[in-house]
Amino acid sequence: MKNVITLKRLLTELLPQRKKGRKVAFTNGCFDIIHAGHVRYLRKARAFGDILVVGINSDASVRAIKGQNRPIVPEAERAEVLSALRCVDYVVIFNDTTPLKLITALKPDILVKGADWAAHEIVGGTIVKANGGVVRRVRLLKGRSTTNIIKKILELHKK
Repeated sequence: MKNVITLKRLLTELLPQRKKGRKVAFTNGCFDIIHAGHVRYLRKARAFGDILVVGINSDASVRAIKGQNRPIVPEAERAEVLSALRCVDYVVIFNDTTPLKLITALKPDILVKGADWAAHEIVGGTIVKANGGVVRRVRLLKGRSTTNIIKKILELHKK
């Protein structure tokens, strides 16, 4: 998985691309149980820049955010699936509950989050703007979420 990469290596690989004027878009999430909503969101995120970097929460950070029963899919497998998507150029796994350190180091030109986040709540937004970048919000596919998929599976299991 060539494009599942450490932050240090990512920064090195992006240097020559940035010198050519290519714009880096960044988004992040848990991406547990990839579904059509994720794919559509990532395609839109990629359309904002020349390169799309996706930060995914490590298993430990997903547990801290969503509870001990998550993630369903381990981080290495989530990274593998994301890296296989044509619209994703690089995947970086991060251990914190927010991508603030990753965004601070990466300094993306475009920060992309779902429209379910209020603009003022987007982690790293002020950093990106202070570096001359922009924050974009993408409308999500209604009714599509990993939580909803898990709820449906549990309902079917009860029957």
